[in-house]
Order: sequence, then structure tokens, then C-alpha cells
Amino acid sequence: MVKETQLYDLLGVSPSASDAEIKKGYRKMALKYHPDKPTGNEEKFKQVSEAFQILSDPDKREVYDQYGLEAARGNAPAGNPFAGAGAGAGAGGPGGPGGTFHFSTGNGGGAHQFSSTDAFNLFNQFGGFEDLFGGMGGAGGGSGSPFGNAHFTSSSSSMPGGMPGGMPGGFGGASGYGGGSQYARQQREPEVIDLNVPCTLEQLYTGALKKMKIKRRGPGGQIESTIVPIQLKPGWKAGTKITYKGMGDYQDGQRQTIRFIITEKPDPNFTRDGNNLKTTLKLTFKESLLGFQKVVTTLDGRRIPVNKTTTTQPGSLTKYPDLGMPISKQPGHHGDLIVEFDVDYPAYLNDRQKEAVREVF
Repeated sequence: MVKETQLYDLLGVSPSASDAEIKKGYRKMALKYHPDKPTGNEEKFKQVSEAFQILSDPDKREVYDQYGLEAARGNAPAGNPFAGAGAGAGAGGPGGPGGTFHFSTGNGGGAHQFSSTDAFNLFNQFGGFEDLFGGMGGAGGGSGSPFGNAHFTSSSSSMPGGMPGGMPGGFGGASGYGGGSQYARQQREPEVIDLNVPCTLEQLYTGALKKMKIKRRGPGGQIESTIVPIQLKPGWKAGTKITYKGMGDYQDGQRQTIRFIITEKPDPNFTRDGNNLKTTLKLTFKESLLGFQKVVTTLDGRRIPVNKTTTTQPGSLTKYPDLGMPISKQPGHHGDLIVEFDVDYPAYLNDRQKEAVREVF
């Protein structure tokens, strides 16, 4: 019987969940609440990450099961058998009632407060960037990588068996427990620089990999160039933001954060209205009266027949469901394609034409 289930509930798993189920639950919930997702919630993202950080460590999980969250954080209430034991995690196993428990927060005593920086670090070490943005062709790297710590998976080939810190599956140390995280908390937040990413409507329809070349200042003031890949998801709208930490100019001992903002280029054939696509079909006056057979080519190259045998009023509309823009929050669903008819209505009739109208009407 566990003392509380709060952390298990955050990951959507039961208290008897296996390590694999805990990892799966973390991945699902971290992707759901990541601040760069439409469903993002930074506070929830941080809570989910801390839950995984504790439950994926066998020692901390046992402390949590027996004594609750504050104990697992290292804030031992008076009377607990591991109260005051601040050094040597793993120096002894958890004991039964009356025994001793050697527990460490990794910062030399005293509990570390789990931060948003810790959450992003854990997410990155877990490979979260590729899940979030659909993969970048395996692009990753160590200190020489152009991606810095911009919410991107960083390889660590010099650390066999995974990162240090004792987390199962090689994810330890990503939580930021230790002096490095404390230093990060003391630094001010880096400046955020906004850069526009012009995209065609076709790219936002089908999805595309954009490679943005940026210039930035290095630690010595030198100008550097680097390529930043941005994976566009089908259905993204103008105003969508993608954040890269540590990718801008080097300033006050740290790099600026770059926030890319999606903008939409005008399209010669279509305009976007939310999730719908609008296009105009030109008709002659004769076609508007007698009918027509035409084709509309969609942004992904499909040819949609547009036929009519009855009269067509100028400015009238025809709607084609599920042929509009993909809906990014509802994969597999699309908005509507709306065709507006522009009739070349005659501004002048000669005598013969007037007589023909009189005879017919």
C-alpha cells in the first residue's frame, strides 16, 4: 500500500507500474504538456517531469511509496528513519521500521527544488525533441552540435551506459540535481529573440522541413553561422511559435533564446480562413447560365472536378467538406474547401443580344 498516488496519477499509471510503463506514461504526458505543443502547460510539464524523475529511480520511488512526495524530494519530516541522511545514495538499502535509509538529493544536503530547467533537460535527454517535432533525420550532437540545448536530443557517446546519476535506462543526471542546476537558477533568464519563418501555404498544408540559416555572435564577439532545422507540421497556422534555447547571440555568459514565428506567404490560388481553404473560380456569363465542367487543383496536387448543369449566381459558393487545411490538433481531419464563383457578367449588350434575351425570357 503506497502512501499517496499523486505522481502515478500524473503519469497515468498505477502504483504497480513497471519501469517500461512509467517511461511510456512520462513520454505521453510530457509530449501532451510540453510548452511548445498546442495543449502545452509549463507547470504540468514540470510536474510530470518531476514525477518521472522520482519514480524512475528505485530508491526514490520506494521512499515516495512509503513516506510521500516531500520525503522523496529530500524534505524528511521529523521521525522518518532517513531524516537528516543527506549523503551517499545507495550506501545502504531502505530498511524496515526502525531501520536507516541513506538518501541523497545530490546537492550536499538539503532538498533541490525541481525547476523548469530540470524538466527541459530531462525531456531532452529522453529524446523528446524528435518526438515533439517529428524527427530531424537523426541530427544530434555533443558540444559541437549547432543545436545547443535548444530542446534537442544531445548525444553523449563519451558516457557509455547513459548519463550518470543512476536513472534506469540511462536517463539519470538529466534532472539537473547538483551544482549545475543551482548555477542555472542563479542566472537570469536569457533574452528571447523573435525571428519570422516565411512559409508557403503548400508547406503548411503538407508539412515540410525548413532549414533556417542564422548568424550569431560567439563568446568572443565573432560572427558565427549555423543552420537550424524546423519541422513544419501539417496544419500549423501563422503565429505558431517554436522555441530554441541557447541558439542566439552569446550575451552575459549565456546564449539568447531564439523563438521562431511562423508567417504565411500569399498563395496565388488559395486563401486560408482558419482551417478552411477558399478559392475563386471564374465563369463566363454563358457558363453561369448553361452550366460548366471545371477542375480545381488542391495544394497537394489532387484534381477536384467542379461541375454544374444549372445556373450559377455571381458570388455564390460551393463547399467541399474535408478538402481544406489539415487540423493540427486533430490528425486525419481537415477543414472545408470553399469555391466562390466569379461570373464575368456583361457590362453591355448589343441590340442582337438584347433581342435574344427578349425572345428567351
